[in-house]
Amino acid sequence: MIDKILREIKPFGATLVAVSKTKPISAIMHIYAQGIRDFGENRVQELVEKHESLPKDIQWHMIGTLQKNKVKYIVPFIHLIHSVDSIELLDTIQKEAAKIGRKVPVLLQIYIAKEETKQGFGASEFQNFVQNKSLLSYPNIVFKGVMGMASFSDDQNLVRSEFKTLKSLFESTRPTMSPEFDIISMGMSGDYAIALEEGSTMIRVGSAIFGSR
Repeated sequence: MIDKILREIKPFGATLVAVSKTKPISAIMHIYAQGIRDFGENRVQELVEKHESLPKDIQWHMIGTLQKNKVKYIVPFIHLIHSVDSIELLDTIQKEAAKIGRKVPVLLQIYIAKEETKQGFGASEFQNFVQNKSLLSYPNIVFKGVMGMASFSDDQNLVRSEFKTLKSLFESTRPTMSPEFDIISMGMSGDYAIALEEGSTMIRVGSAIFGSR
């Protein structure tokens, strides 16, 4: 399955993040042996334990809701935090990163779905944050791009429109950002094909790689 996904994303130049949450070390090592180095987790404790047990060339992605009191545990090693959904969380990441003198790469999570269970910055909130140069308040954070989750729906037109919204927000703010602001993380096992067509540069795929949970 890995080969199929890699073939599908190659024309788009996108990055594959293998979502390994709840999966054992053996399953991760099987995928690692096939050349994958980007893995995503959604729980801090599990992420820390896997980081300690697995090869150090793995690039770990935090893709789940991140509680402020757990930021300090992942700041020393995390490759990319996808789920930065509030100013308060940014403040905490900045504080913990400054303590150890590290610059932490993050994505700003944007609310694009029609579901109240999804989280993230609203479109206007995100635009105001960028336009007001608020990013300058975070010298220990590297703003790498945006992340969004589409509605869990069989309506492909709805999913596509939500991905279009995220791409549009990204493009409208990119001119004012640094060259490092170049990631659109959108698309999971059920909708990554649509996401790639709509401009995703990073997909987060779990069950299509590891099997259903």
